[in-house]
Amino acid sequence: MAYFVNCNTASLNPIGGSLDKQKAEHLYRRLGFSASVDTINAAIGQPISAYIDNLIAQAVSMPEIAAPVWGNWTGADYPEDSDDRNPILNQQKNEFYNLYISSLVTNNLRDRLSFFWSNHFVTEYRNYRAAPLLYRYVDCLQRNSIGNFKTFVSEIGLTDAMLYYLDGVYNNGNNPNENYGRELYELFTLGEGNNYTEEDIIETARALTGYVERGDESYTPITFNPEKHDAESKTILGQTANFDYDGVIDNLFTQRPNEISWFICKKLYEFFVHPDSDDATGSNAEEIIQGLAATFRANDFEIAPVLAQLFKSEHFFDEEAIGVIIKSPFDIYINLINETKFSYDDDTIASIENICRLIGQELFNPPGVEGWYRDRTWINTNFMIGRWLSSELFLQNAFNADSEQFRTFALDATGPTGMTTNDPDEVSKAILDKLLPKGIADDELQNAYDVFRSDVPEQYYIGGIDGSWSLYYPGAENQVYLLLLHIVRQPEFQLK
Repeated sequence: MAYFVNCNTASLNPIGGSLDKQKAEHLYRRLGFSASVDTINAAIGQPISAYIDNLIAQAVSMPEIAAPVWGNWTGADYPEDSDDRNPILNQQKNEFYNLYISSLVTNNLRDRLSFFWSNHFVTEYRNYRAAPLLYRYVDCLQRNSIGNFKTFVSEIGLTDAMLYYLDGVYNNGNNPNENYGRELYELFTLGEGNNYTEEDIIETARALTGYVERGDESYTPITFNPEKHDAESKTILGQTANFDYDGVIDNLFTQRPNEISWFICKKLYEFFVHPDSDDATGSNAEEIIQGLAATFRANDFEIAPVLAQLFKSEHFFDEEAIGVIIKSPFDIYINLINETKFSYDDDTIASIENICRLIGQELFNPPGVEGWYRDRTWINTNFMIGRWLSSELFLQNAFNADSEQFRTFALDATGPTGMTTNDPDEVSKAILDKLLPKGIADDELQNAYDVFRSDVPEQYYIGGIDGSWSLYYPGAENQVYLLLLHIVRQPEFQLK
């Protein structure tokens, strides 16, 4: 697959106007996990600015996943014997995974963002193995995903999952642990080596001490013990004071607003627009990021104004931004669900988690604190075969469950003409355009047409002896199935 160089030179100015089909599909592929034909049709013709404001408002007001009955359990709520306890913990984990993946399918921008932030404020479930901690961590992600970034940083560092993962729970005043202090600067707010020193990390670790009271098991909530906190003076980022946890966060955002805003807006740009933000490729990405960063600072680190500016911009909707990001494993399967509207159940949701784990994206278990590597790393030889086979399995299961939904999908994709057309190439083109952000290469277009035509004698098509074929023809649903099996193996299908 060709690697797309970022050649986008469009401005951050508002694009204005209304959504057309391509813009609406691009918007939903980036802001969520794509959308059905019905959703896209409802968006077409809507003013871009007002429509995006509405999507952002929905994300801001959306409730978090309701607390499971075990959401705030402590060690006292579980059996003492590990043989009795572990199956309960595993069942709770699986239950919550299914809840969260279901929210990814349905919740558009809010959970696209919570998913993004889970790969920024990384924890690894394998490190603490307690569903109540996972629930409280995800609750923090959802509550703050489109809120105030300073508040987000403050809250995420005190989640039990993070305290266990980066050893804050072992950070005693007489023996500071530097892990969280280091990642707070390097990965969460400033970027590696960006205007902080090793001495800043050491002093920050001292200020963060005291959150160490945890009982005997990792699923017991952590509390602060002032006797384990280093209450002496520290010098951090050039400032000397008796810093505590809140003081560290306040000092960081006061002393390094430019560095924070640049680092976070760069990550948002690379996630939502293009993975390459280096101007050396010919784009003006750095100028765009600087503009977003200025907006971030001007709005006291509120996330929503930055996203509104980006998503309404000429740069976001430029042709050079469309179809240039490689789908993650979760993109592939959730996009397919949303774009086709094929039915799914709890078993489908569970299979998404299992499949994505096998091809490189294990939910809440990235390979390290840096998160998933993304983009080109998704498409090595082994993963590509897995992407093909698992996509085909999804389609096969959907066809076996209800083959008529394939006919319905084709009718929706072709719109009003689907009711009357007897041109199979017109139907094929509509399906290709729905599932591929930039269509398919011209030399492959005829191959796709041939696949769709292959299950019906040529005489029944327009121009043949009979010419009676339409999407209501017996077996047309199987033709759609065959075309989809062909599409999921195309290079263009790997892009969004």
